[in-house]
Amino acid sequence: MATAALDKDAILARYRAERDKRLRPDGNDQYQEMTGGFAHYLDDPYMPVIPRAPVTDHVTFAMVGGGFAGLCVGARLAEAGITDVRIIDKAGDFGGNWYWNRYPGAQCDTASIIYLPLLEETGHMPTEKYAHAPEILEQSRRIGRTFGLYDKALFHTRVTEIEWDDERGVWVISTDRGDRFTADYVGTGTGPLHVPKLPGIPGIETFKGHSFHTSRWDYDYTGGDTNGAPLDKLKDKRVAIIGTGATAVQCVPHLARAGGTVYVVQRTPSSVDVRANAPTDPEWFKSIATPGWQKRWLDNFARNVGMGPPPAEDLVQDGWTDLTRRIREKVMGLPMEQMTPANMMAAFEDADIEKMSEIRARTDALVRDKATADRLKAWYRQLCKRPCFHDAYLQAFNEPGTHLIDTDGKGVERIDETGFWVNGQHYEVDCIIYSTGFEVGTSHERRAGFDLKGVGGKRLSEAWKDGMRTLHGLHVHGFPNAFLVQFAQGANFIVNVPHNWTDAGDTIAAILSHARATGARRIEATKEAQDKWVELLLTAQPGMAGAAADCTPGYYNNEGKATDAAAAFGVGYPLGPVAFFNYIDGWRTSGKFEGLAFS
Repeated sequence: MATAALDKDAILARYRAERDKRLRPDGNDQYQEMTGGFAHYLDDPYMPVIPRAPVTDHVTFAMVGGGFAGLCVGARLAEAGITDVRIIDKAGDFGGNWYWNRYPGAQCDTASIIYLPLLEETGHMPTEKYAHAPEILEQSRRIGRTFGLYDKALFHTRVTEIEWDDERGVWVISTDRGDRFTADYVGTGTGPLHVPKLPGIPGIETFKGHSFHTSRWDYDYTGGDTNGAPLDKLKDKRVAIIGTGATAVQCVPHLARAGGTVYVVQRTPSSVDVRANAPTDPEWFKSIATPGWQKRWLDNFARNVGMGPPPAEDLVQDGWTDLTRRIREKVMGLPMEQMTPANMMAAFEDADIEKMSEIRARTDALVRDKATADRLKAWYRQLCKRPCFHDAYLQAFNEPGTHLIDTDGKGVERIDETGFWVNGQHYEVDCIIYSTGFEVGTSHERRAGFDLKGVGGKRLSEAWKDGMRTLHGLHVHGFPNAFLVQFAQGANFIVNVPHNWTDAGDTIAAILSHARATGARRIEATKEAQDKWVELLLTAQPGMAGAAADCTPGYYNNEGKATDAAAAFGVGYPLGPVAFFNYIDGWRTSGKFEGLAFS
C-alpha cells in the first residue's frame, strides 16, 4: 500500500483529534488503587497462604521479585558460584506477572523462543511460537528448580522495608510475615506490570454483582481453566469487560464463545495485527539448538528491531520485525542528500501509516458489522500503545451475544448497583471484569511496596525527588550493594523485556564475582559517574514511539504526560538498546567496572 495513495494529512489530523479527546488532566490519578475496600481484588485465588515462622537469618543476596528479573539474576549468580540467594515474592510461587495472569487465552506476544529466558540452560523447547500462560509459568518454575532457587525463597511475602546498616555493611530486610533478616546485597526486580489497577469510575464500589480483575481470574465463577477449557458457567450470564488492551484482546474470544451476553467496553481501540501462531517443529528446533543458540536469537531480534544496520537474516519473523523492516527501508531509501532528521522522521511516519492502514483494513475484512468495525480501528501510530497480535479477537465481535460498547474516548460514566452507564445508557450485568492493566507511571516506592533506605537513612524517593538518577539503570549513588533490575536508563528494550533481565543478570554476576576476587565488601556508584550517565541519557531525542507526547494517552507515554519533568528521566541509552547491550558487555568484561567504587 503506497503512502501516496493515502491522505497523510487527514490521517495525522485524525490521530491528533483522537488523542485530544482522550487527554485528561489527572493522568495516572484517574486510576483507583487497590487498597481499603478494594484490597480484596489482590487476594490470591490460586494458592493458599501457608503459615510459617518468621525468618531472622543472613543471606549473601536478597532479591525482591520472583518473576523473570529475579529468576535471571538468581540463575546467573548460581552459575557464578553464589548460591546463597533468597528471592522474596508476594505471589505463591515463581513467575511474577505470569503467576497472576492466568486469564483464558493468556500468552506472550513476543516469540517464545526469545521471550522465555534461559531456555538453553534449562533444556526446554517452547511448544509453540507464542507460548500460553501455563507453559510460561512452568518455565519460571523450571528455572527455579534448575538453579536451586526454591531453597531459600519466601513466597506470599511482601517486603515492607529495606534499610542499609552502615556499621555492619548489610541490608536489613523486613516483611509483612514478621521476617527481619540481613543480606550483603539486595536486588529489586519488582517489574513494570505487577500492581493491578482499577479505573476510578464513580460508583465503582456500589456494584452488587460479581467482579474481579483479569490478573486474578475467577474460574470458580466463569468455569473453564487456564488451559483453555470453555467458560461454561457464563452461558446464561451478562458480563462486561472494561478495558481493551492486550489482556482483553486475548480473553474476549473466550468470553464470546461462552454463549452468554458480553459487553466489551472500549475507551481506546488496540491495534490488532496477525498473530499466526503455530506449534514448534521438534526437528527444526533440534537443528537450531546448538551451543549459544538463544543468545544468537536474542541478538538477532534486537538488531532487527533496532534502527542500526540489520543482520542478513531475520530469525524471528514477526510483527515487530516487519514494522521495523518497513521503517528501515523507507529511511534508507532516501537519497543521501535528503538524509536529514526531519526527512528520516517523515519516512518513519510514512512506513507507520502504511502499516496501520493495513491493520485498519484488516478490521474491515474480519468484522461483519461496518459500524462495529469502524469503532475497532486504532487511530494512532502503532508504537503509541502496545501493539497486539491475535487471530480471533476481531472475529469475536461477529458472535451474536458479543457487543462493543464504545465510549468514544470518554470511558465509563459511572457504575451503580446493577451495571454501568455509557453515553447516557444503562447496561445491566451480572459480572464486571476489569481488564484495566497495571500501574506503570506511579512512583517506584508505591509499586515496590517499600522505599529503599540507603546511607544516612536517605530514602530512594528523596534521592529521586527531582527525577530518577542511576548509573546504567542498575546502581544508585548512596545505596551501596543494591541493584535495581529494571530497564529505564539502561537498554529500555520494551519490545522484549526479558532480554533486559538476562543482561542485568550477567552484569550483576560479573560485579559480584569481581568483588569476591578482590575482597571488596562494598560496591557503590560514584556520584560523578552517575551524573555523567544521566547527562548522557538526557541527550536522547524523543522519537516516534510511545513516549512521544503527541501519542494517544497510555502507559507508554505516562498517560499523555510524557513531558513531565520526572517522566523525562525514564529514557534509555541514546544510541538504542543494541548499542547499550554492546556497551555494557564491554564494560563488564573489561574488568575495570568504571563508575563503581569497590572497597
